[in-house]
Amino acid sequence: MDARIVGWGHTPFGAHKDTDFETLVQRAAREALDHAGLGPGDVDAVWLGHFNNGLVPDAFAASMVLGLDEAMRFTPATRVENACASGSAAIYAARDAIAAGRARRVLVVGAEKMTARDTQGVTEALAGASYQAEEAGVSFPQIFARFAQAYFQSFGDQSEALARIAAKNHAAALHNPLAHLRKDLGFEACNTVSDRNPMIAAPLRMTDCSLVSDGAAALVMVAEDMAADFPRAVGFRAAVQMNDLLPMSRRNLTELTAARHCFDAAFRQAGITVDDLDLAEVHDCFTIAELMICEAMGLAETGQGARLLAEGATARGGRLPVNLSGGLKAKGHPVGATGVSMHVMAARQVTGTAEAMQVDGAELAAVFNMGGSGVANYCSVLEAVA
Repeated sequence: MDARIVGWGHTPFGAHKDTDFETLVQRAAREALDHAGLGPGDVDAVWLGHFNNGLVPDAFAASMVLGLDEAMRFTPATRVENACASGSAAIYAARDAIAAGRARRVLVVGAEKMTARDTQGVTEALAGASYQAEEAGVSFPQIFARFAQAYFQSFGDQSEALARIAAKNHAAALHNPLAHLRKDLGFEACNTVSDRNPMIAAPLRMTDCSLVSDGAAALVMVAEDMAADFPRAVGFRAAVQMNDLLPMSRRNLTELTAARHCFDAAFRQAGITVDDLDLAEVHDCFTIAELMICEAMGLAETGQGARLLAEGATARGGRLPVNLSGGLKAKGHPVGATGVSMHVMAARQVTGTAEAMQVDGAELAAVFNMGGSGVANYCSVLEAVA
């Protein structure tokens, strides 16, 4: 018995200085339940995707969802963590419970409150998603700079390609009212090192790095034999998780190898090729990640992704629009919320409810959510079902 997505909620992403983590969780949960037409007491189980690692003091957060309504008291609730893929990990755990027959109506929430810490505190917390035996003290901009350095050394300077990704995603965010930074920065600003766009970890500039954000997103999923009772239903044509070795020293940094295998397996499971997709939401924590993910999904050979960008293949109206929500780069990256948010954005697309972001006639959407330095990889292919 597979799961169907029948409702969703999504807070705006941004700096919610006056809103605590618990409130963000409950706002997204309430919106998703209302969208599905379910009451809090209808939920069989809850999963919360939440990285934390010191971002907020609430390490034991799963039951915060239950505070939404007294009717949820005694509902099983579990927190799931898999670095920046914690949201997708929660979705997959909930889907597994439905497939096993242990639950029929579930609520999944992904959430993170990042702005309660200063920049140094956020940097230290996120660094916990790296291999401490070899990478302790290395920030995540520095980690992805290592990918960029290896890639540049093998294939030449790709700074313009990275700037095109940043400019594309910021322009896309103008059409997403939930995005953190709705500002078209333009290619030249993204491609120029300046006081407003300093080098963060060479060759990555500030515009190559995703935002520090607060926010939450939520999904309601039900067993597929219940889907006809709801006004909309989105199915998983494919859902694949693959993890790679944790140490970067044991991997080829010119490609995201596990991502490539994950996409290949998802496409086989779905019975499609990359050319059958109508859009993709992918994990652009840094612009180099989006470039390498586009290659991993088969849009270009390794080292050839820049040509795609120059041709506008991944822009609105291109061969395969990527990150029409603005992506992590401009929509924001509240870590635990990201995977759930990406599934919400894709579900809206395939149900024709993405409003200004909508791809005409979208039927198949890929979601790729990644944790750590390309370690935890989740690829979903979503479609609307009758």
